[in-house]
Amino acid sequence: MIKRRERTRQLIELGGLVTKAGLVELTDDDRVVILGALGEIAARLRSDDREQALLLWRRRGKRMFENNEID
Repeated sequence: MIKRRERTRQLIELGGLVTKAGLVELTDDDRVVILGALGEIAARLRSDDREQALLLWRRRGKRMFENNEID
């Protein structure tokens, strides 16, 4: 039961990040487009460029949180 609640909380938080990043609005809530974009991220993380991508995205995400660029 606890694992299920933790999983539910994780899914809600991740959905919130997708929304906060503006992906729902920018894609007109097109879930196929959002999934495709997330697939691109996953492919990049499987590539030799993984560490560079993580560094870039970590910096960008931190800046977005600090500057309240996401609502």
